[in-house]
Amino acid sequence: MNTIYAREDDLGADEYIDVVAKSGLNRPIGDRPRIERMLKQANLILTARQDGRLVGFARALTDFCFCCYLSDLAVDRACQGQGIGKRLIEMTRTEAGGANTTTLLLSAPTAMTFYEGIRMPKADNCFLYRRQQ
Repeated sequence: MNTIYAREDDLGADEYIDVVAKSGLNRPIGDRPRIERMLKQANLILTARQDGRLVGFARALTDFCFCCYLSDLAVDRACQGQGIGKRLIEMTRTEAGGANTTTLLLSAPTAMTFYEGIRMPKADNCFLYRRQQ
């Protein structure tokens, strides 16, 4: 299957919600206004499409020169194993400033083996306040 990758700063909530539901990513897809705010405030969204249908995306917040928080990485379960997630991470790093930019991602427990499998470096110096809802 031919996958087309692109930067789409105006990704719509319907497509986002559809892929999140099909990927297993835990996001508040029942709260559409919150999803719309999440998409509007992100300043780097990269997509993967097959036959025009969204099958994966990366959503990030970055200054494009020093730091990048890769907040969402989702690939439709039916398309996992095709290298889409790895490619979206590589594109995020490139778009955010390449090797001069730190890219941070917080993994869901169920995705740890994926990130280990693509040999994404693991940090031991992270601190966080968790979301209350």
